[in-house]
Amino acid sequence: MQKYRILVVDDEPKMVRLVREILTAAGFEVLAACSGEQAIELVAQEQPDLVLLDILLSYGSLDGYQTARRLREFSDVPVIMLTARARESDLLEGFEAGADDYITKPFSAKELLARLQAVLRRARVAAPLAGEALIECGDLHINLASRRVRVGEQEIHLTATEYSLLHELATHVDQVLLHEQLLTTVWGQEYRDDLDYLRSYIRYLRHKIEANPAEPKLILTVPGIGYMIARPD
Repeated sequence: MQKYRILVVDDEPKMVRLVREILTAAGFEVLAACSGEQAIELVAQEQPDLVLLDILLSYGSLDGYQTARRLREFSDVPVIMLTARARESDLLEGFEAGADDYITKPFSAKELLARLQAVLRRARVAAPLAGEALIECGDLHINLASRRVRVGEQEIHLTATEYSLLHELATHVDQVLLHEQLLTTVWGQEYRDDLDYLRSYIRYLRHKIEANPAEPKLILTVPGIGYMIARPD
């Protein structure tokens, strides 16, 4: 069985010790950094399988958002942000920086492991089709083999979670997918009731692929039911 390496980035020694104990007991290898600069260096050198990144870092010059953006310049490593607040604006800023998930402090060992394993599971999902299989919906182009997404001629960078959500919608063009169906398929059974979480991801995904996110033409909302990708007329 593969032993995953997790980088914990937090400037609170007690939090690092707590997370290290939880993850080590669950069979993970744990690295630690107390600043964004140190985290960037460790990701480049050690290539961990996932980063747990606190938003508020007092050491160094980078906060969690800035660190995530720097990581995305050279790495697709999954990032889970640790935060003491869970306002939608904070979540959207985290998604914009390249985060795959977030965990609100304080959290339980069970929640930490469930979210970590769910993100690792999404990150290792292989493309379902070989060759140059392509989904095209208007200006949206998704290459299933390379997992690359374009809108028109512009290539769009998506995190593993964003890609999984878009892939699930795009493989069911013109079909309404229920909230619970999307949450369960993309994130896992433990997320099936987290509707606000899904709304946040849909909102930011629209900012990446819609010409006018305020008036979406691709990802449509079916009020009280779910979402769908609509093929242009």
